[in-house]
Amino acid sequence: MSTQTPQISGGTAAEIADSVRGLVERGRLAPGEVLPPVRALAEQLGVNRNTAVAAYRDLARSGVVVSQGRAGTRVARRSRVPQEGFAAAGALRDVGTGNPDPRLIPDLAPALASVADRGPVLYGEPTIDRDLGSWALDWMAPDVPVPAEEVRLTLTSGAVDAVERLLAQALLRDDAVALEDPCFLASIHLAQLGGYRAVPVAVDAEGMTVEGLRHALDQGVRAVVCTPRAQNPTGSSLSAARAAALREVLADHPYVLVIQDDYFSYLSQQPFHSIVGPDHRRWALVRSVSKFVGPDMCLAVTACDADTAARLEMRLSPGTTWVSHLLQRITHAVITDPSALALIERAGKHYAERNAAFAALLTERGLPTSPGDGVSLWVPLPVAAREVADRLTRRGWLVRTGDEFRLAEGAPPSQHLRLTVHDLDEASAATLADDIVAAATATA
Repeated sequence: MSTQTPQISGGTAAEIADSVRGLVERGRLAPGEVLPPVRALAEQLGVNRNTAVAAYRDLARSGVVVSQGRAGTRVARRSRVPQEGFAAAGALRDVGTGNPDPRLIPDLAPALASVADRGPVLYGEPTIDRDLGSWALDWMAPDVPVPAEEVRLTLTSGAVDAVERLLAQALLRDDAVALEDPCFLASIHLAQLGGYRAVPVAVDAEGMTVEGLRHALDQGVRAVVCTPRAQNPTGSSLSAARAAALREVLADHPYVLVIQDDYFSYLSQQPFHSIVGPDHRRWALVRSVSKFVGPDMCLAVTACDADTAARLEMRLSPGTTWVSHLLQRITHAVITDPSALALIERAGKHYAERNAAFAALLTERGLPTSPGDGVSLWVPLPVAAREVADRLTRRGWLVRTGDEFRLAEGAPPSQHLRLTVHDLDEASAATLADDIVAAATATA
């Protein structure tokens, strides 16, 4: 696009922004196209330079354009983020799904039957069902920094919905948010959709790193999203010492919103260690039921400070977007059923045992691997993961490489695979282990 293009018009910042937005919507400005420099646009339109600056700033905040410093201002691209779940594998065996085992998800039929005769819920009634609220308080209260009588609970349609709403009430476009790197796919997606600037925080075997968090806070992040256990994709969980060190770093930033996404809670084989200290002012603990009651049960419980809770409640007011009481009652019926709880406990042990067994297979074959916690396994490789993934495709396997979970721009190619292997039988697991080692050690 020429810097003297006559397409953009307007005499005020609002008019100029509307003009650019209209050109983008009509396809006359394509994604990635460079807009005129501020000085050139101001001269072309006969306006003050500050007016052009304000127009571009408004466009950036609304996600229409992206400012790239000396590289100029471009029309934003709409990039797709990989999603969890099954891929179009065709004849390939998909071991990158991240899905729980359907055989270890409780049957919802008895729960549905038990709540079917409880009558309708009308507008204006409490958003949280009484029985579920009592159970949820017992679930959350031991792990938050306030006494049980001060805990404020909010229900959302899953953990991703909770994190999105928490970030939306705390951040503006271009605000910085600290995310783990490698990162949960949905968190990457949320940052892109919200127009937030994602600041990567490295993750090691003990979870979010202290130096990484300190660097992010120095960059002015206004929110931190941390997975305290079963971090996706690495499977790492915070140790008590690491959590204490992170609390110490955060003590100097009490108004930074800290979101702890404890999505694996009931299934985790690791203890919960919080990074939120008793004096921290903005915090939220999010726990979903999707991994143990089923992904289609879109319900998560959030405990947070009073101010954050009030903002969330305004966005989930009765009559608009509360979580279905039918889902709440089914969830409560499942989570208080001894047989369902026994199955959930068995599921957590099953994932841990199968991941440990597969990690042992790889280690025995010369590829040292630690099982971590969670549904999936994080496998280190001696070469670029994409090369191994390509070779595994030719052997009939579809895998996910660590590249899909990376945040840092310009980072070297990942040398990790994230595998979901808990549903493989012994023979299939041995074959996959052999194929991974062969693919990782093959010469180009």
